[in-house]
Amino acid sequence: MIDHATIERVMETANSQITDVVSEFVHLKKRGINYIGHCPFHNEKTPSFIVSPHKGIFKCFGCGKGGNAVNFLMEHDQMSFIDAIKYLGKKFHIHIEEEELSPEKLQQKNERESMLVLTDYARKFFIHQLQETDEGMSVGISYFRQRGFRDDIITKFQLGYSPEKRDALTLEAQKQGYKLEYLDKTGLSVVRDDYKGDRFRGRVIFPIHSLAGKVIAFGGRILRSDAKAAKYLNSPESDIYHKSQVLYGIFFAKQEMTRQDRCFLVEGYTDVLSFHQSGITNVVASSGTALTAGQIRLISRFTKNVTIIYDGDPAGIKASLRGIDLVLAEGMNVKVLLLPEGDDPDSFAKKHSGEELTTYIDQHQTDFIKFKTGLLLKDAKNDPVRKAQLIQDIVRSIAVIPENITRSVYIKECSSLLQVDEKILYGEIRKLFKKRYESGSTPRVAPTASPTASAVAAADRAVLAANNPFELEERVVMRYLMKFGHVILFEEDEEGETVNITVGQYVLNELKQDDLLSVNPLYNKVLDLYAHHHETDDFSAMRFFVNNTETEVSQLASDLIGKEYELSKLHSKFAEVKKEEDLLCDLVPKVVAELKLKKVRVLLDEKMQALKQLQEAHDIEAMMSLMQEIQTWNKVKAVISKILGNRTIV
Repeated sequence: MIDHATIERVMETANSQITDVVSEFVHLKKRGINYIGHCPFHNEKTPSFIVSPHKGIFKCFGCGKGGNAVNFLMEHDQMSFIDAIKYLGKKFHIHIEEEELSPEKLQQKNERESMLVLTDYARKFFIHQLQETDEGMSVGISYFRQRGFRDDIITKFQLGYSPEKRDALTLEAQKQGYKLEYLDKTGLSVVRDDYKGDRFRGRVIFPIHSLAGKVIAFGGRILRSDAKAAKYLNSPESDIYHKSQVLYGIFFAKQEMTRQDRCFLVEGYTDVLSFHQSGITNVVASSGTALTAGQIRLISRFTKNVTIIYDGDPAGIKASLRGIDLVLAEGMNVKVLLLPEGDDPDSFAKKHSGEELTTYIDQHQTDFIKFKTGLLLKDAKNDPVRKAQLIQDIVRSIAVIPENITRSVYIKECSSLLQVDEKILYGEIRKLFKKRYESGSTPRVAPTASPTASAVAAADRAVLAANNPFELEERVVMRYLMKFGHVILFEEDEEGETVNITVGQYVLNELKQDDLLSVNPLYNKVLDLYAHHHETDDFSAMRFFVNNTETEVSQLASDLIGKEYELSKLHSKFAEVKKEEDLLCDLVPKVVAELKLKKVRVLLDEKMQALKQLQEAHDIEAMMSLMQEIQTWNKVKAVISKILGNRTIV
């Protein structure tokens, strides 16, 4: 563990010299007080990637990515937060002090490190056996070349071979000082009573890499004919390998997935190898296992766009349809490609260049509605009962989509394809939501639900924004607090003493006194962080939030602070003033009032709907009480409107 003071020192140093950090990866040109270059996170012909040394942030106005120096490294090289801090500490010659671990955590850390050291040794052992022994050359290399793989692909993916001898690795590893305990825990050896042998004997080896590029497990394909032995064998679950959280090829694909904003998902090891050999590197495999939510979330760290590529086996495709629903449930955009009959991704990629393969995918991929409908309609034929079951199946898939707009688009498409009224489909989805609600397994983002902190952690920002009617107004308020929170807004007299009120204090007081908490937990966290830290010496809101050790906070700050302020119609009379700081006394109270007015309007809409229901129920007493309440809120609305100059704010 790195102590907090060291982390803050590293972040402050790195952000003050962010140009030096970014220029290691991006060619930057000076433009005014900022620097500009081509964004490393997406393809662009015209540079839209800006680095601001003054603010200590980067921002791409093409793809929207932004943040501080740590965020840049985490995004570009897919480093963990701690690894990014260590990298920057080394770069700027800052000694990293690590806190002493508890005995339990130290033992756990040592065990994991021992297992990783062993798997790396095994990787080297298997490579040596493949490339420098007679058995490996005659059996392993021959197999790979027979499958059409070039030497550069064999080297890139660190492919290997495990000898036929029962305990070749087990004995050699022990000779080198590696413990049998860890050979057993990593699954490299099978240890039972008096038996000690290699798990992967007589197989070609596919090392499985973590996101950071460390070998955490292996896959092995048998080469001899043995009806009793599995064709493919993977390492068992261990402290370093959780197969539901790992995708084969992710280490080699992550940068291109980000740059292309797209991922191809295939099934097996050789599918990935063949795509790479054709020049397409943004491809990963589920390694022959059923796709899991953890694997999908891993993809979503780099892109929201997935194309699932199936071979021409209808039975296998139907068994894999659940995977599509999992992708949809994570808010991903999913396309499906069915290859010609008799082909799989491995064989099809070998027949085509990368350009031909990409063109074919673009021309033949389809959205999941058309794919699933076409596939299942073949079974339903003209049977009305089977067709009804098909509709329910499609609706269940649409219902897991967390984003309202995307869901409505798919409903419209489904209505057209299946010739079913949209109202009926919406009705079926409401039934599903109701059933899930009653069973306690509500969808991640229901149409009327306010997202919770746990949902936000898993949901896409766009999903949260779509379910927050005050998103626009709250972001404007958050921007003022994060950029100018430390700036004195005005002075107040309290018992004969002059008290300075900052922008942040004003915002905090106004929101707290009216209990205006957001449905977005991140915005509430920003308010809490300001409340707890604004009284510290030399507090600067912009520096505090941009350099914050919580990634989601620093990214939000960089995103909001990086945007140039656009004057709305409300503020057009100030257009001749160039410095936003000069407008704070007018703008801050008004943007807070805009938020309050929006809250009141939404509340009044809800009250009017409730009044309509009471009218239909002829509940006169309740109607009178509610009408008085509506009258009070209308007075509040009038007061706020007056503050805003009697304008109608949208």
